[in-house]
Amino acid sequence: MTARTHPLLGRRMIDTLYVEAMLLADEARSYFDIVGRAERDALTPIERVDFSCESLRVTTRLMHIIAWLLTRKAVDAGEISETQAAAPERRLGRAQGGDPEALSRLPEAARQIVAATGDLYERVMRLDEEMRRPGSAESPARSLIYRLQGAFEPA
Repeated sequence: MTARTHPLLGRRMIDTLYVEAMLLADEARSYFDIVGRAERDALTPIERVDFSCESLRVTTRLMHIIAWLLTRKAVDAGEISETQAAAPERRLGRAQGGDPEALSRLPEAARQIVAATGDLYERVMRLDEEMRRPGSAESPARSLIYRLQGAFEPA
C-alpha cells in the first residue's frame, strides 16, 4: 500500500476487486451476447424484454464498479488525489435493482450473473460509503494493520 492509497484500501484489494469485475464483465458479455441467446429466444416476449433490461442493468453495474476501481487505481498510482477521487462524478454511480418477480422468470444462468454483479456492487458500495465517513481510518489498530500490510506488498 502506498501513502497515496486510502487506508481502507490496499493495492491488493483494489486489484482483486478489479480482476473480479473484469471476469464478471467477460462472463456477462459472453452469456448475454452469445450463450444466452437460445435461452432468451425461448422466453415469452415480455420475458425477453425483462432479459434485455437485466442485461443492461448488469452492464451498468459493472461499468460503475470498474470506473470506481479505475479511480482508486489512479489514486494509488498518484495520478489523482483523494480529494479529486471524492468528487461526485468519481464516486460509485447508482445502479438500479430489477423487479424480483421478473428476475425469477429468467433463466438460471442469467439470475446467477445478476446476483454476482449485485453482490460485487454492494461490496464496492460499502467500501465507497465507509471511505467517505469522517474518521473512517482513524482507528490506531486499523492504521497498524494497514501499515503492516503495506510493508509486505510489492512496490
